[in-house]
Amino acid sequence: MLSRREMLALSAATAAVGTTGLHPQFAWALADDADPTRVFTGDQKPTDARLGAPRTLNDYIPFSPPKTKEAWEARRAQLREQLLVANGLWPMPEKTPLNAVIHGKIERDGYTIEKVYFASMPGHYVTGNLYRPVHDSDKPQKLPGVLFAHGHWANGRFHDSGEKAAKASVDAKGEPDMDRGRFFMQALPATLAKLGFVVFQYDMVGYADSTAIVHREGFKDIAAELRLQSQMGLQTWNSVRSLDFLATLPDVDAKRIGMTGASGGGTQTFILAAIDDRIASAFPAVMVSTGMQGGCVCENCSLLRVGTGNVEIAALFAPKPQGMSAANDWTKEMMTKGYPELQQLYDLYGAKDKVAVRAWLEYGHQYNVHAREMMYGWFLKHLQGKDEQVKEPAFKPTPVAELSVFDDKHPRPKDELNAKDLREAMTTASNSQFFKLLPKDAAGLKEFKRVVGTALRVMVNSELPKEIVERTVSPESKIDGHTLIKRVFGRPNEKDAIPTIAVLGEKPKARHFVIWLHPKGKASLIENGKVIPAVKTLTDAGFTVVAPDLLGIGENAFPKPFPVDKNFAGYTYGYNRSLLANRVHDALTIIAIRDPKIQEVRLVGWAEMGPVAILAKALAGDAVKKTAADINGFNFENIQDANDPMTLPGALKYGGMGGFLGLCAPGEVLVHDQQGTGIGNLSRACYEAAGAEDNLDRNAEKLDAAKVVEWLVK
Repeated sequence: MLSRREMLALSAATAAVGTTGLHPQFAWALADDADPTRVFTGDQKPTDARLGAPRTLNDYIPFSPPKTKEAWEARRAQLREQLLVANGLWPMPEKTPLNAVIHGKIERDGYTIEKVYFASMPGHYVTGNLYRPVHDSDKPQKLPGVLFAHGHWANGRFHDSGEKAAKASVDAKGEPDMDRGRFFMQALPATLAKLGFVVFQYDMVGYADSTAIVHREGFKDIAAELRLQSQMGLQTWNSVRSLDFLATLPDVDAKRIGMTGASGGGTQTFILAAIDDRIASAFPAVMVSTGMQGGCVCENCSLLRVGTGNVEIAALFAPKPQGMSAANDWTKEMMTKGYPELQQLYDLYGAKDKVAVRAWLEYGHQYNVHAREMMYGWFLKHLQGKDEQVKEPAFKPTPVAELSVFDDKHPRPKDELNAKDLREAMTTASNSQFFKLLPKDAAGLKEFKRVVGTALRVMVNSELPKEIVERTVSPESKIDGHTLIKRVFGRPNEKDAIPTIAVLGEKPKARHFVIWLHPKGKASLIENGKVIPAVKTLTDAGFTVVAPDLLGIGENAFPKPFPVDKNFAGYTYGYNRSLLANRVHDALTIIAIRDPKIQEVRLVGWAEMGPVAILAKALAGDAVKKTAADINGFNFENIQDANDPMTLPGALKYGGMGGFLGLCAPGEVLVHDQQGTGIGNLSRACYEAAGAEDNLDRNAEKLDAAKVVEWLVK
């Protein structure tokens, strides 16, 4: 029998789990205290913060900078991967020819405007206007470039505020005159061109000339979630391809490209700046804050802000020069909540002077002349080396009809696709790219694991923790000749709290564990006051059986159903793990009860906990010696509703259960693989590449408990 010291050594950590309590709107009905598997007794209540209301885009999301540059670089690498996966850009799609068309030059005072369209992918077109300076000399010059994302102003780059709104802006001294009050969307690129920049102002999906796909529509169903297809991802890809277009123009210096945009255009700006190293300077206006994170589906997608927020995402650009403006909107507290933390982060690089924020709280949500002039000076300094203030000159707007890209000589492309057809093309291209990853040897398996393993880590937003915390909530007890040790486990930087029971027989072997994942949680271990036969077989063989109540199960059950946004699941899963992801996260926490180097862990997942076990094993690697799992015909393709507890955004993009089972190679895995799950070819290829075909046992017959236990103990 284990000594008291060995019992306490079930966890390497000694710190106490913080008590967070339930959200006050919830009440909890505790089960009968006589239940021998209960961890919370008496007046004690579940303390897992995830049982409360989910995080939303309107919550306060602060950023805490790390203390060292090395810690930030590690965080930065993972967060950048998170952004790429969330936007459907991991791995980066093939960059097909743009076949750009530039036409219809308009001569203006000191600059020209041209019309542009190109294919960001076959059948989908980016449209916009190209502003260029007028040179005094015919000698070719390489000029700095600027991408301009317009944001959610009506009609985008065609925006006309109207006389009433323009007059109000002029009267409030937000704009100098009516022309700029009405047409600031033109004043900005025109001024930049006069200052010596080549500017590409491009349309958001569904705005101005980009009308093949309606803004906010076409990407909100469960099939899109499972393949990480979103309007935000499409717009981010359009930004990448717009940068490709601008960087390859003969008169643009590809090493001196900036980007700006306000509101939703600010989101596009800091997202592209975070994922593409070619941006040299950025100026996201009236967007970055610890408050509202972006209200449109084109600013949200599943996985994007789980565990993070806009201030930290903007910080990924450090130490490159980044300016921002704030106003009397959700950014109004940026000077005291967000900006100081960005300065701390930049200071890790000795570059505190390369981040600047200024607030104009006398104005509402806008990109008026004051913010624009700050931006002009910022880009002049960091892209042209000129440290000077800029007074925006007056300009004469171009009639909106003349800015339109398509005309009789340049009609809309005949191959332009609507949302449904484009998504089918995207799925075909993504599948083709994925199956090229199918490994044929050890090197191929390594690359497969790099790509798919990284994606799974992002989808679950978790990995095997280096440290866990615990507290004893109930005294140990005896039942049927076994010792029950009751603990609550969690992670230091999270407010999770997982009720767990360890069952020890009379002669336990130290460091030999079977982690038991069951739809009934730890309550499944005991029936009628006795340890069930399968568990007794394990304890008789010297194993300690550890059973948690994963999130949503047993004492960690939700007081009421977890609310997923009915209009767009990305509003929920963009800020919170899915239930399946949370359960995998919890399983990883329990796997880490002891250092994998000195503890042998075996894992079993019963019924719908079978996929949880496979995903946990895929992320835990060698920390789990053997894994038995009941897949029982489960297939992500059969999920019809984002509320399904087995939803995992992105699962189908990376091969579903077959891809995740392949990540387990060369580990020993026993699965009940009912025909029709489609996992065979993928998993077999990975195990063959690992030279470990015999380590994967795919049993088509339903596995009974006796067979599973026999396999686990041998």
